[in-house]
Amino acid sequence: MSQYEQKLKQIRHVTLDMDGTIYKGSTLFEFTQPFLQQLQNLGIGYTFLTNNSSKSVKDYVISLNDMGVHASEDQIFTSTLCAIDYLRDEFPLIRHLYVLGTQSLREEFRKYGFDVVEENQEPEAVIVGFDTSLVYERLCRASWWISQGKTFIATHPDFTCPTDQPTVLVDCGSFCRCIEAATGVTPHAVLGKPDHRMLTGILKRHNLEPNELAMCGDRIYTDMAMARSARCLGVLALTGEATEEDAVKCAPHPDLVVPNLEIFGKLLAAAQQNE
Repeated sequence: MSQYEQKLKQIRHVTLDMDGTIYKGSTLFEFTQPFLQQLQNLGIGYTFLTNNSSKSVKDYVISLNDMGVHASEDQIFTSTLCAIDYLRDEFPLIRHLYVLGTQSLREEFRKYGFDVVEENQEPEAVIVGFDTSLVYERLCRASWWISQGKTFIATHPDFTCPTDQPTVLVDCGSFCRCIEAATGVTPHAVLGKPDHRMLTGILKRHNLEPNELAMCGDRIYTDMAMARSARCLGVLALTGEATEEDAVKCAPHPDLVVPNLEIFGKLLAAAQQNE
């Protein structure tokens, strides 16, 4: 048995990037459903992973179900949940947050017991996410609290959100650069991919060791970098951003490069069933 087959044989859970890995834009890849069924047949769990903090876990369940992918809330892990874990671990006394984000993002923090303060209330920390409903006054208010020394946390580093529409979707990283320029303050933490805590959160939830988790994604500098820093198996799918040429040139190389999830499923099944 080869080294990569030995690694595949240990896998108990698969983490899946979404856009570029299981679908493109609003179109589900034809191999996605059979791949997920194959994981179930093998007794391997899976989690859908996203940096996009503009939507709640519930929103993502609805979106996936609309595409024909059955998913439960415990199969979704977002940068928002990573930020919640970070707050609980690093700032357990912080409860009052000013959240620069969508209503869904604010509700997600409330769901986990945080007090999301209004404009005239003083927070203990400021959370900056992907605010697709951005209001100038709220950007200014967030900047004010950050300038006053409040803990500054970004849900993820993306400057833009991928889209197949003729527009640029300005994302969380760009909002943070704006705030940094205005205040001179950088975030205490920038979570989401490629931060390793996106995967350690899944390891904890499912009681897994790093060698038992595979991270599948289409980006080398986020998905594969995160897998490497979390010491998990990195599987690069060539169905999104990265090309075969990118995979050859990058160093260190991903653990495994596949044309798509269908091929990964076949390799995984062969290794799992090989005694």
